[in-house]
Amino acid sequence: MRVVSVAKRDGHGLGKTCCEAIELVAGEGVIGDAHRGVTVKHRSRVAKDPMQPNLRQVHLVHAELLAEVADKGFAVHPGELGENILTADINLLGLPVGARLCFPSGAEIEVTGLRNPCVQLEGHSKGLLAVLLDRAADRSLIRKGGVMAIVAVGGVVRRGDPINLISPDVARPLQPV
Repeated sequence: MRVVSVAKRDGHGLGKTCCEAIELVAGEGVIGDAHRGVTVKHRSRVAKDPMQPNLRQVHLVHAELLAEVADKGFAVHPGELGENILTADINLLGLPVGARLCFPSGAEIEVTGLRNPCVQLEGHSKGLLAVLLDRAADRSLIRKGGVMAIVAVGGVVRRGDPINLISPDVARPLQPV
């Protein structure tokens, strides 16, 4: 389990700029990223209730998803799905609520739920949104756009860092946040 890339973006929009390292602030998010804050920063959620807690401080995507979308004809590069951390060799979508990802600097993030892929993805490539959504045998929606997390312990996360996973005592499945 490792970090493939890290990215951030000051303003709102889909893509983020890859860099060597990002700094996490406990209870807030990524320094220099538009989604940093104690209260929600996602524009549609701010419109509903700007005082709700920010459960979307850090966005993670698994690198295997980029390979999956490439197999379907879409060229998507690190940072382009809006993720702060691109991981490898970890089943992000299978993690339970409360799972913690720990990094060598001492930084820890706690998974809060699934990212709900939105129509902004169509601005990257027409048809990309449909690739990040699927249906299970029972017709329930499968969201493949990564997971969201909060910063439990601040620190630096670097490209290439190993990731240590700590599972919660009670495993609750992820829901969209």
